[in-house]
Amino acid sequence: MRIENCGVALAVAAASFLALLGTAAAAAQQPDSSTVIRAVDAAVMARNKGIAGYTVTEHYAVYKNNDETHSAAEMTVKTDYREETGKSYTILSQSGSAIIRSLVLGAILDTEKRINLPGNREGSWLTSANYEMKLKKGATERLGGRDCFALAISPKRKAPNMIEGTLWVDAKDGSIVRLEGTTSQNPSIFTGPAHVMRQYVNVNGFGMATQARAMSDSFLLGRTTVTIDYRDYQIQLRPAN
Repeated sequence: MRIENCGVALAVAAASFLALLGTAAAAAQQPDSSTVIRAVDAAVMARNKGIAGYTVTEHYAVYKNNDETHSAAEMTVKTDYREETGKSYTILSQSGSAIIRSLVLGAILDTEKRINLPGNREGSWLTSANYEMKLKKGATERLGGRDCFALAISPKRKAPNMIEGTLWVDAKDGSIVRLEGTTSQNPSIFTGPAHVMRQYVNVNGFGMATQARAMSDSFLLGRTTVTIDYRDYQIQLRPAN
């Protein structure tokens, strides 16, 4: 009996030790908010310091009400971004309602041009300078084959391009993987807040948008959903000093 009791005690002690190791490992994988936020800031700054310009093909589709099978309007554009001038667009193709293309897609492109002008773009960066950020509790989440931390974000100022919601970042380097939430200010006097989602992939070592979706309600246009697909990035890196 004493030998059996000793064996049980050893088994219990071993199990407790393994549980302790598991708890320590989980704690090691879940750093505090400040550590993750610093990594996010560093990744955003590295992206903006490392990229001098890029081109990308963007396909926009607009869907009305709950029908996401038949688009009301579509547009494919080639976007050219240059640090010194911002964004410019060349329309490659378009179809569907001219009114929706003008009111919805034209407004999106105009907004993107404005917020990416030199002197404006810094105010839209997903950094702690523009957002209150707090690490959500829990283990890492797996998104797109990457271990990610989730941060609750709230903009320090209200604007149609500032999002209140959740930011997922790569647990290894803080680069952005996914953004989801609601605009802190209505995009226009005709619409309510838009629910926004953007996904990012690693291109040349930097997080770049690959898909986006925005849904809003309007007394003029009803429920409108816009999807954006990004492809064929050509990135111009800044020469190393």
